[in-house]
Amino acid sequence: MVREPECKLCGRRDRAISGFLGICGDCAREGSEEALRIALEAHARSRAKFGLPPRPPRDPSGLRCGWCGNDCRIGEGGRGFCGLVENRGGELVRIAGTPEVGIASAYLDPHPTNCVAAWACAGGSGAGYPKYSLSKGPEYGFYNLAVFYGACSYDCLYCQNWHFRGMIRGGERMSSEELASMAGRRVTCICFFGGDPTPQIHHAIEAARIARRRRDGILRVCLETNGNMAPHWLDEIARISWESGGGIKFDLKCHSESLHIALTGVSNRQALENVGRLARLHRERPEVPFIRASTLLVPGYVDEEEVGRIAEYLARIDPTIPYSLLAYSPQFEMGDLPLTTARLAEACKRAAEEAGLERVNIGNAFLLAH
Repeated sequence: MVREPECKLCGRRDRAISGFLGICGDCAREGSEEALRIALEAHARSRAKFGLPPRPPRDPSGLRCGWCGNDCRIGEGGRGFCGLVENRGGELVRIAGTPEVGIASAYLDPHPTNCVAAWACAGGSGAGYPKYSLSKGPEYGFYNLAVFYGACSYDCLYCQNWHFRGMIRGGERMSSEELASMAGRRVTCICFFGGDPTPQIHHAIEAARIARRRRDGILRVCLETNGNMAPHWLDEIARISWESGGGIKFDLKCHSESLHIALTGVSNRQALENVGRLARLHRERPEVPFIRASTLLVPGYVDEEEVGRIAEYLARIDPTIPYSLLAYSPQFEMGDLPLTTARLAEACKRAAEEAGLERVNIGNAFLLAH
């Protein structure tokens, strides 16, 4: 008989406890110093495999990056948390993420795509027709240019796309110009995701500008992000996306900051603030929802309590924000956890609706355990 993992703090045994993380969801949410120590040690072990800093650097004499909420201060010879920024001789050097070079792969994804927000976006649903969509329904015969960036400002131990870590040193390089040239006539939207676009947001912004400048028809710009970028970058990409008929989908991991640190290695304060920052733009373009949100239901950690609190926060911003709940597929360091159950997904959906959100769906129900 397989022995269930045990929480190193409370001693509870449960299949829904990650043996790698070492603490249960309740202890992670309580956020004691010991819980934080155990969780951050797990992150350090994981990141060492990829040559990444164990935590966002805080060298008092270091250089400030300022591109995201991690606010790295990088000492001489050091690297930022995302792995793309280095202090070389007292100067910050970005090995990627500038208009000249980005670490990314891109491919054409036919509409309707499997994008989490496709049920609410112009390309997948026809929302905003005819100004923002070519048809009253899915744009059959047309494509999304899906851009996967090889870096992230978080360190999710359950990452569903964890392979991006290997792209930092060995991934494909392309300029913003080269990326924009891939948006042919039958491409009606560009979606930046990853990893996360945040560490390479300047590259994405420039690619979007070039592609839009060359197009005299519909070309939407969308972003799937953890939301951790600095406000000035968010404002730039948000304006481009809003004007194009696209949207920004925030992947909100959880609401509790202590649980968020345990699962991702960093705080979620910037991400939550950034959702609210876009409230006015969301209200000013009701025909195509601008803010979209999603949460991965990680068994034992992200439950009705977390979803309810996220939904309450979103509903205060605007109750029409589409919110997708996603089933967990055991991945990466937390691959020992079970699948999300249908019971948990339905309970989380009820919690989100009771919190005041009007548009809630379960995005990948085929993965649910019954």
